[in-house]
Amino acid sequence: MTINDSPSESTTTAPPDEHLGQSLKVASDHRHAVRMGRVRRTGLQLSVLMVFLAVWWLIARMELVNPLYLPSPGAVWDAFIQSNSCRAISETRTVCGEQNYYMWEHLIASLQRMAVGVGIAVILGPLAGFLMATVGWLNTALEPYLNFLRSLPPLGYIGLLIVWFGINDTSKNWLLFLAAFPPIVIATINGVRGVKQDSVHAALSMGANRWQVGTSVILPSALPEIIAGIRIATGFAWTCVVAAELNAGIPGIGGLAFTSGQQLQTALTIACIIVIGLAAVALDALIKYLGNVAVPWYGKA
Repeated sequence: MTINDSPSESTTTAPPDEHLGQSLKVASDHRHAVRMGRVRRTGLQLSVLMVFLAVWWLIARMELVNPLYLPSPGAVWDAFIQSNSCRAISETRTVCGEQNYYMWEHLIASLQRMAVGVGIAVILGPLAGFLMATVGWLNTALEPYLNFLRSLPPLGYIGLLIVWFGINDTSKNWLLFLAAFPPIVIATINGVRGVKQDSVHAALSMGANRWQVGTSVILPSALPEIIAGIRIATGFAWTCVVAAELNAGIPGIGGLAFTSGQQLQTALTIACIIVIGLAAVALDALIKYLGNVAVPWYGKA
């Protein structure tokens, strides 16, 4: 009788093609689940919006609130259309937009002021934050004043800025800069201090100089925190646009909102508020997208 030295073994490993098919199916199911999640979130958000508009329309329709204080959604839409078109007020005179500018021109004027004020803060803020995070005595000397500036409401010093720089765009740019600068500096300080010292020591032990450590180790590690600070600073500065445009703010979406409110053009005021809010959402989405492009590794390690 012959006995086999090597007993037969049943093959349990699936063929490579079967593994590939399973991997593709899992990936496809994941993409489908992500798409369905987005659809559900969008549907929920649109449902809430529709309910809000319906309640608003019902209150205005039943005149539960004086239309002077709460115009209907249709009146707000008409004010928006009117502010972006021309209309004849007499046989010989035609008026375009509001306050001699279309609403989109008011919006662009405000965005230009934001670009100057916040843009300078984006340049100087990380530099100041990096120095304060790495130079101990400088941080000790300047941190109280940074916190003092951060705590000041914009309306508290807009009058002083007007006295110093006049009512032109210079005072507005300064206000937006002062609103955006402290959050960016603080975010940069936190980002630099959050860098792992092991990474810095490893780079130094491999012969890197201080400049190489700063640009190749500290900056990439702190960049996500800096971008988050820029998002917060931009949002805060945008909320100050009305304050910045209280005086001689035409053209400007904040100035238009303030002026229309003074003239009891409530529908136009609400239209301006909605445009300001949508612009804020668009700015935040843009910065978030640029941040994902700049630090594609963040959150994936």
